Amino acid sequence: MIQFRRLDHILVSIPEGETATAREFYTRVLGLTEIPGNHPGGAIWFEIADIQLHLREEAGERQRSKRHPAFEVSQLEQAKQELEQQHISIEYSSEIDGRQRFFIRDPFGNRIEFLEFLP
Repeated sequence: MIQFRRLDHILVSIPEGETATAREFYTRVLGLTEIPGNHPGGAIWFEIADIQLHLREEAGERQRSKRHPAFEVSQLEQAKQELEQQHISIEYSSEIDGRQRFFIRDPFGNRIEFLEFLP
């Protein structure tokens, strides 16, 4: 049996030619720290707690998929208010016992979940 230790990183696709827009959204709007470097395939990497988010340009038609990374946060309501102040639309989905959550979309339609476990 595979002995997993933790999630290391998630790769999210962005449209070709949109790296600057992605960098602006993920650093200014979400407040993530970019990991400097010449990363494979021209990707940009960000730190989120003890995992990494990788963004990489890919050709092809995009659709509004339900695929997404989910990030656990402290003070979910505060995170929601900060995003709304940035004019980011908040979306909701089915409820899950023991946690609260909401979703946003980045400028490219990628879905991102924010969640907080209830005490």
